[in-house]
Amino acid sequence: MNTTTEQSKLIDGKAVSQRILDEAAEKVRKITTASGTTPGLATVLVGEDPASATYVKMKVRRCENAGMKSFRHELAAETTTDELVSFITQLGNDPTVHGILLQHPVPSHIDERAAFEAIPIEKDVDGVTAGTLGRVALEMPAYGSCTPAGIMTLLDAYEVDLVGAHAVVIGRSPILGKPMSAMLLNRHATVTTCHSRTRNLGDVVKLADVVVAAVGRPKFVQGNWIKPGAVVIDAGYNEGNVGDVDFDAALSHAHLITPVPGGVGPMTLATLIDQTANAAAQQLGVTL
Repeated sequence: MNTTTEQSKLIDGKAVSQRILDEAAEKVRKITTASGTTPGLATVLVGEDPASATYVKMKVRRCENAGMKSFRHELAAETTTDELVSFITQLGNDPTVHGILLQHPVPSHIDERAAFEAIPIEKDVDGVTAGTLGRVALEMPAYGSCTPAGIMTLLDAYEVDLVGAHAVVIGRSPILGKPMSAMLLNRHATVTTCHSRTRNLGDVVKLADVVVAAVGRPKFVQGNWIKPGAVVIDAGYNEGNVGDVDFDAALSHAHLITPVPGGVGPMTLATLIDQTANAAAQQLGVTL
């Protein structure tokens, strides 16, 4: 396969995410002008995990580039569940904070779900609370989990027809696989949700028009699993800049495919910033 053909198959998450970020920055300017208040995102990092710290820095930078205020909070690794819940509750009551992001995973001794549930639904711009997940599934207004919501934006940007398509989602996490399946189902796709324990997984994937890999295992999805002409979305990110799909092997089969990095990752951040702008507009009564 020649280089030109290969390039035509790539879904450019960087380009699409930049468009979303530009639109979010314009929303921030409009909100600030109309209300006199600058939208603000609070990030909470518990402990000193290097990868989590890096992700938080990226989110803060994107936030500030869009003209938002960034409230960065770093809590000790010894923070208890009660202390974290109390802190997030305070942020929820702060009118200068329009979105709250708890960087996950948190240290193992903390009840992460309890911490997530302390985030008010109107400030849940990362789409992690049970209320948000339920509203997404029921097609009610909510800020969807950022990675699946970003994937949906990518599919739309590349005009992927989901109506009647068979979509296979590999992964069932509460903030990626499960909301991804719900979002695809709401767009009239026929959805099969799989995971690492699914029997004859390769045979199931071979039936898919759209594959979303979110299992958290490097090169888990084999190239010969991909049906010719399928759209492949790799939501995995593993050590060494490797996704959950064997990219080189899948490339020859796919109609469209996301690279790692440069595919889904940028969309997650852009979606977070855009949803924070939307949350601020709603809380401040500004029509966008």
